Amino acid sequence: MTYLKQRGQKMAKNKTAQSRPDQKMIDRKLARQARAKQIYEKGMLGIRDIIAPSSFEIESNHIRLGKVMIRTIFIFGYPRSLFTGWLSPIINLDEIVDISLNIVPVETKVVLTNLKKKVAQLEASYNINREKGRVRDPQLEASIQDAEELRDRLQIGEERFYRFGLYITIYGKDLEELDFISRRIESILANSLVYTKPATIQMEQGFNSTLPIGSDQMGIYRNMNTGALSTCFPFTTAELSHNDGILYGINRHNNGLVLFNRFALENYNMVVFATSGAGKSFAVKLEALRQLMMGTEIIVIDPENEYAGLCEAVGGSFIKVSLASDSQINPFDLPQVVDSEEADNALRANIIMLHGMLRLMMGEMTSNEEADLDLALINTYAHKGITNDPLTHQSQPPTIIDLYNVLASMQGSTGPQLAAKLRRYVEGTFSGIFSHQSNVDMNNNFVVFNIRDLEDELRPIAMYIILNFIWNKVKSESKRRILVVDEAWIMMQYQDSAQFLFSVAKRARKYNLGLTTISQDVEDFLSTRLGRAIVSNASLQLLLKQNPSSVDIIADTFKLTSEEKKRLSQFPVGEGLFFAGLSHIVIQILASPTEEQFITTDPNKGWKG
Repeated sequence: MTYLKQRGQKMAKNKTAQSRPDQKMIDRKLARQARAKQIYEKGMLGIRDIIAPSSFEIESNHIRLGKVMIRTIFIFGYPRSLFTGWLSPIINLDEIVDISLNIVPVETKVVLTNLKKKVAQLEASYNINREKGRVRDPQLEASIQDAEELRDRLQIGEERFYRFGLYITIYGKDLEELDFISRRIESILANSLVYTKPATIQMEQGFNSTLPIGSDQMGIYRNMNTGALSTCFPFTTAELSHNDGILYGINRHNNGLVLFNRFALENYNMVVFATSGAGKSFAVKLEALRQLMMGTEIIVIDPENEYAGLCEAVGGSFIKVSLASDSQINPFDLPQVVDSEEADNALRANIIMLHGMLRLMMGEMTSNEEADLDLALINTYAHKGITNDPLTHQSQPPTIIDLYNVLASMQGSTGPQLAAKLRRYVEGTFSGIFSHQSNVDMNNNFVVFNIRDLEDELRPIAMYIILNFIWNKVKSESKRRILVVDEAWIMMQYQDSAQFLFSVAKRARKYNLGLTTISQDVEDFLSTRLGRAIVSNASLQLLLKQNPSSVDIIADTFKLTSEEKKRLSQFPVGEGLFFAGLSHIVIQILASPTEEQFITTDPNKGWKG
């Protein structure tokens, strides 16, 4: 047994000795593979290779990063008090800048000890000046007062103390542009008594301090309490975002979302100005689609058949108004208003509206013709049993044919002459379009009145009558609605239709209505007093790309800055200025692929129901 055991141990030892060279060979092979892998990986493209600039050249007052020039400045001087949002002009500046705010808390106990010593020094200086009879030093007195107030607030925990450093890195295409932007930023900050210096000889450290890595290599601080520090936070940036509302687009200042509720403003009106092809109809249709999803009723006056696809896609009512159409609107209809005071004046208000409509049809009239027409309108309603008594307003209203017959029978007046001017709308070429009882049904959340096939002479009249028909519907039932008047400049060409549109804009809020007026002929729209009044009665304004010839009048009307004025004629399609009250932002209108199918005017991309 002993012999066998010894023999087995010897064989095992020989086997182990034979296996050792094999293991060494394996280790050497693995080492060779690892070195080969390292050599291979050195030749591979990595993340650092992708993001690294082609060069990095450091000068005393700037850095050349590839083809971009960079300069970092720091703030060293602040006024006695800071107002909220003093940093907003820099944040909202239309330039590329990086801003770094470095905040280091300081223990309150240490600050109180130092403040106690500081107050003692200040009071000693004050007493010495008073004993020597020197003129009082207001700055010294203010410093004592500020220090004592700060001590009180720190003691009760109302305030805390911090060390604060603020660095701004500026980017430019060349040194000339870099100097220009630097002077501009220094000037803006100097207006708030905030003073800056370039990080001379420390450009690399300054650049690193504004990178998003949380490293402050400058170490230039100013002591600040909580109140002063809170004014530096960039929460007052040009932000238009509500907790409710719809998405209008992307805020180009900060790439935030413009979530806005127009019904939360002082009025719900909106004006949209843009040149042809700039995306104004796209923007308005996108808003209409999203408002529809929020339960808002949409009514559109469409002169160019741009809303037909959207109307069909959402199951709306498409009402075609033309000489050959079966859709009829009677301008003599009276509104079924709920307000008793308005009900008493409903007939008078509609007669005034009819005066404006008939001036569009027959041209200017003399005072005698105006008086005779007024009497004829009253008699026309009276023949149908309709008076100022609201109980009679349920009767069937007259039509323009009834007015024509009354005018023709008024002997010894200008009635027959007026009837002759009105004849073509009763018996002539334009007969039938406005001479029948209304048969239009507006019981739909999306209603489009299309007037594309109307002759140019009839368009302003049709828009006037349709607008009045819609207005009567709005007054009869209070409901959240948006009325879109496309190509509104057509109505602004005539005094009466422009006055009526302004009246709707002025009174729309009372009936929970938001009026959206769209125009591409900005000069025609804004050259009139009523056009400018409609703009001033709109809390929302959207200015997309404009013709260079219109930029001056728009800049003057909307009080644009020089930078906004310069960019107004250079915006790409779907991008422009969005105004909500006093807030101005650059907005980019974006739609989802499904929404774009519904609202695009491109026949190759449109929705096919």
